Amino acid sequence: MQECNPPTHAIQAQNKTGPDTPQPVHGLYLHIPFCFHKCHYCDFYSLVEPKGKPDRQESFTHALIAELLHQADLYSPLQPQTIFVGGGTPTLLRPDLWTKLLNAMQQAGTLDRVTEFTVEANPETVTPQLMDVLAAGGVNRVSLGAQSFNLKQLKTLERWHDPDTVPKAIAMVRNVGITNFNLDLIFAIPGQTTDLLDQDLDAALALNPTHLSCYSLIFEPNTPLTQKMKMGRISPVGEDIEKNMYDHVIQRLDREGFEHYEVSNWAKRSATDNLKSSIYHPPTPNPHICQHNMIYWTNRNWLGLGPFAASHIAGTRWKNEPHLGRYLTHSPTPPTIDREQLPLRPRIGEQIMLGLRLREGLTLHWVNQHIPHNDPRTTTINELIQINMLERTDTHLRLTRQGLFLADSVIAKLL
Repeated sequence: MQECNPPTHAIQAQNKTGPDTPQPVHGLYLHIPFCFHKCHYCDFYSLVEPKGKPDRQESFTHALIAELLHQADLYSPLQPQTIFVGGGTPTLLRPDLWTKLLNAMQQAGTLDRVTEFTVEANPETVTPQLMDVLAAGGVNRVSLGAQSFNLKQLKTLERWHDPDTVPKAIAMVRNVGITNFNLDLIFAIPGQTTDLLDQDLDAALALNPTHLSCYSLIFEPNTPLTQKMKMGRISPVGEDIEKNMYDHVIQRLDREGFEHYEVSNWAKRSATDNLKSSIYHPPTPNPHICQHNMIYWTNRNWLGLGPFAASHIAGTRWKNEPHLGRYLTHSPTPPTIDREQLPLRPRIGEQIMLGLRLREGLTLHWVNQHIPHNDPRTTTINELIQINMLERTDTHLRLTRQGLFLADSVIAKLL
């Protein structure tokens, strides 16, 4: 989610069958940059909507629709399997503008093959009217930013919402028939204890979500939270405490019936998932796993629309520039930055990085095909296996439980 010139990426990223054969787009990401407040830990591109200033939402929505229609021509047919709308705060966009956007997507055929359509939401901005519009437009999954249910922890993050609005928002989501929803939680917040973390988990689980994303707090560069840390106004929790909290989340959610399928993501198991599989009842994929994020982690093709949105098509990556003014001025072909076509070795490293974030890891078939015995990575893999950071199953290479706690440093050795 994250980039002006005419977008030559659509031509560069076409496959080898010929210049007129575009690559399929598996996932579509839309970035809505508006927020009513900038949280102090957030480093995503977002703009606070100042009161009394001209509303930029309408001009932005027109530009976003123009970019969508332009890309629908370039990637004809633009019919992704998943759509994810993030921000910013997508639910801050006015319902009438959501209606225009969803109608344009419908008319362009963009929704024809979609099986999962997720919208991120701030609990303070969810309304019955908005949920009616989203559900009627095809949205079938909501990702709600709870972060914590503790007012003191929310204040530390400068996250402006009342914890009581979370269950109210979820009730509105369910009232329009959307039963698949995620809750975001942050742990290792300065001042947080394992008992306080458990209270957050209690509150989240009581709402019966189908998916949980639990992230350890990261002090991103150039954020107010990092500046506070540098000034000594707050102190990060210790590494041992952070590790113990992560271990606690893993154990607690496993007991509560959630599948830990990615480093920071858990999907609710259905009742049949607990039955022992056999040749007569083979295991089936968990229906609550976020299919859009799986497109990222398996390095498939996705297209990003809106300022700051990132794209990846056939090994070529780029971002729309994070600047609303230039996004509007250059509509429907916004300026792009950070374009790169990775050579083979870095592309293999990238796939290792993404694949090892998944709990099942990389298939041994892929490892054997792309990492030959004389590759230095083979030696590194064997060394990491010896120190119990990686393990080989019958079918996969994956992080061990111990390796999970040091995932970034373990993966960095294989890039």
